[in-house]
Amino acid sequence: MTEQKKLTFYGGPWVSFLPILSFVAVAIYVAIALDEATIQGMWVGILAGLLVTFLLAKDKSVYTETIMSGMASKVAIAPVAAWIFAGIFATVLRSSGLVDGILWAAYHTGATGTAFVAVSFIASALFATAAGTGFGTIAAGMGVLYPAGVLLGADPLLMAGAIVGGGAFGDNLAPISDTTISSAASQNTDIGGVVRSRLKYSLVAGAITLVLLVVFSLLQSGASGRVPYEQLAEHMNPKGLIMLLPALVAIYVAMKKGDVIFATSVGILLGMLVAVLSGLNTVESFISVKDGALINGVAGWMADLSILVLLLAGGIRLMLDGGGSDRLIAILKNLVRTPRGAEASSAILSLFLSAMMSINAPAILAVGLSYAKPVGERFKLHPYRRANIIDSMACTLVYSLPWSAALLFASGLSVKASEAFQGVPPLTPLEMTPWIFYAWVLLAVMTFSIMTGWGRRFMDGSEEQKDGEVMS
Repeated sequence: MTEQKKLTFYGGPWVSFLPILSFVAVAIYVAIALDEATIQGMWVGILAGLLVTFLLAKDKSVYTETIMSGMASKVAIAPVAAWIFAGIFATVLRSSGLVDGILWAAYHTGATGTAFVAVSFIASALFATAAGTGFGTIAAGMGVLYPAGVLLGADPLLMAGAIVGGGAFGDNLAPISDTTISSAASQNTDIGGVVRSRLKYSLVAGAITLVLLVVFSLLQSGASGRVPYEQLAEHMNPKGLIMLLPALVAIYVAMKKGDVIFATSVGILLGMLVAVLSGLNTVESFISVKDGALINGVAGWMADLSILVLLLAGGIRLMLDGGGSDRLIAILKNLVRTPRGAEASSAILSLFLSAMMSINAPAILAVGLSYAKPVGERFKLHPYRRANIIDSMACTLVYSLPWSAALLFASGLSVKASEAFQGVPPLTPLEMTPWIFYAWVLLAVMTFSIMTGWGRRFMDGSEEQKDGEVMS
C-alpha cells in the first residue's frame, strides 16, 4: 500500500490560507464597493486564490486531488442539494398563492407590521429547531413570509433579520442540526446533554432578539400601522391558505425524518398536486422548460451560490490538509494558561474559521477535534461546555457577514420575491448584516459567558472558578 503524499507549499503551511483570504477580500470589495453585490463577482476571489496557490504547491497532482476531495465531500454537496430542493419547494408554494393566503389571514386578524415580524421570528426559530436546517428555514421564510410581511407593512430588513435569525437559532439548537451533531461528536459526548445545556444561551439570546425586533419595528414609521386594504387587495386570496397543507406536511416530515431533502421532496410533490387539484396552478407552470417552478427554484442566485460553495469547499480542504489551520491552532495552544483562556481561544478559532469558510460545520469539526477537545481536557472543562462554545460561536458571524452563504442565499431569495410582488424590495447582503440581531446577540451572550464564567462546568461536575490555576 502506497503512502499518501502530503500537501505542501513553497512558503510553508500558511500559504494554504490564501484561497480563503482571497475570497474574503474580494467578497468585502463586492459587498461594499459595488452598487449591486453579485455571487459571480465573489467567484473571482476564490478562483484567483486557488490558481495562485496552485503555482505554490510543490506537488500539483496532490493539490488538484485535494481540491477534488473537498468539492466532492458531503460537507460541500449536502448544503447544495438541500438548497436546490428547498428553493424549488419555496417557489412551488409562492407561485401557487400561499403568500396571498397568508396576507388575507394576517390582514383580517390584525397581524400586520410589528406583530408579523415577531411571529416570523418565532415561527422561523421553531421550524429551524424542528427541522434542523437554517438554510431550509431561510428558503421557506424568504420565499413566503418575507414578501407577505413587507406587503403587510413590516420593515423589509427587520423581516429578513427575523427569518435569518430564526434559522440561526435552530441551526445552533436543533438536535438534528449538522452543527449540533458535529460539536457533540468532536467532544465525544451525547447530543441530548449538549442540547439541554445549550438551552440557556439560546433562549436568552432569542428573548433579547425578540425584544429588539419589536422595539425597532415600533420605531419604524408606519411599521405597526394597518395597511390600506386597497394596497393589498390584488395580493389577497383566502384560497391560497390551502397551500399550508403541503407546507405543514413538509414540516412534519422534516421533524420525523430529520432529512431536509426527503421532506422538501414530499412537499414539492404534494404542493404541485394540491395546487393543480384546487385550480391555484397548472401542471405546465411547474414543468415548463422555459420558466417553470422547477427551473425558477434553482436558476439564478441559487445556482451561482452552489458553484461558490463548491469552490469554497476546495479552498477549505486545502487549508485543512495544507497545515495552515494546524499552525494557527498550535500557536494558540502554547498561549493558553487558564480555563477561561481555553474557552476564549476555542471560541475565537471557531468564530474565525467559520466566518472565513462561510460554512460552520467544517469549522466546528476542525476546531473541536484538533483544539477544543485536547485543550479543554487539559483544563478539565466539561464536554458539554466545550461543544456549546464552538457550536454557538460558529452560528454567529456565519449568519451575519455580507459574504456568508446564509446572507447570499437570503439576498437571492429576496430578489425572486421582488420580481413576483410589486413593492417588495430586493436586499443586498451588506444591507442585511446589521439586522441579523440573533447572530450578534448570541455572540454577545457567549462572550459574556466566557468572560464571567456563567455556565462554565468542569468534568468533575463543579462550576467553581478555577481561572487562577494552570493545569498541566
